[in-house]
Amino acid sequence: MLIHLRRAVIFAVICMVFFGFVYAFAGTGVAQLLFKHQADGSITADGSTLIGQPWNLTKCPGHPLGSCVFQGRPDDLGPYADTNAKNPSPVGHPGDDPYDLNGVAGASGATNLGPRSKELLADTKILVKYWHARGVDPTPDLVTTSGSGYDPDISEQDALVQIPMVAKATGISSTRLRALVVSYTHPAQFGFLGAQYIDVLELNEGLAALKK
Repeated sequence: MLIHLRRAVIFAVICMVFFGFVYAFAGTGVAQLLFKHQADGSITADGSTLIGQPWNLTKCPGHPLGSCVFQGRPDDLGPYADTNAKNPSPVGHPGDDPYDLNGVAGASGATNLGPRSKELLADTKILVKYWHARGVDPTPDLVTTSGSGYDPDISEQDALVQIPMVAKATGISSTRLRALVVSYTHPAQFGFLGAQYIDVLELNEGLAALKK
């Protein structure tokens, strides 16, 4: 009996050391070696490229909030989760929001509104009106929330339709902005997995450099 007990204890200790420490450190080492930027949280001076941000709250002197930068999916457009917030989103849209803005906590996840939902229709109309007020003819992505509530990316077309808004607010020509958008467009993974995409944070960092 003692022999079986000793074997069981030794095996348990070996498993704990291997799976609890060796495996974890090996995984961390591989991540740091091959995917350091992602493993470190993809942090830049302005935030993480892996999580969307509420660019619509960016101040643009003489122009509507957010019009001097490129904006992401609607889940990035401010504190929607609490419609009674002291500083509600200028969109007024009660969708999902994974951020904590102006002291108002958000929550990740989709709105779970179906295609026949009157609330979804009303929210979408509000977003369309929001974009039209900024001179933008929005794409479907810009008036619909992502499933995760954390989407940091938009399509190239999502960015291109915002060029008139950004050009007007920054004074940068549409030609230069179009070239900027193209330069920050990532191809599909391996050339065939998924679709082209643009990280909004990276694009706006490029825009900030262009303004200097």
